[in-house]
Amino acid sequence: MAVSIEDLWNISEQALVGAYADARRRYAEKKLERDTQRARLEWMRAKMFVNTAGGVTERKMAVDVSEELARKGQEVRETTRDLDMLKIDVDVIETVMRLRGAHGLAEAHPEESHDRQRTEPESEQGTG
Repeated sequence: MAVSIEDLWNISEQALVGAYADARRRYAEKKLERDTQRARLEWMRAKMFVNTAGGVTERKMAVDVSEELARKGQEVRETTRDLDMLKIDVDVIETVMRLRGAHGLAEAHPEESHDRQRTEPESEQGTG
């Protein structure tokens, strides 16, 4: 994380919300990149499986021992690790926001607040 927890605790609420939005944006971009790499890897595996001669066992073995596919798989695992680190950053900033009572959090997750409203029991919503 680029900013320490102490710095997050001491920055203004507006800067904290900005840091949160930036961290969420970086997380979303990295997740899209990882998912794209993962889909390409699966496509390459399927293509290699179809284009290899032999029975199912021989085809699976050819896919499993492919150095190119192994290298791509390692890249996906490394991207997943980076993605996990970004998620930790997002979670830390979100926790600091909750502890400080920042008001921007409700605006940052409109879909979550909407989901909470739908899952509340009817007796708590009032009968009017």
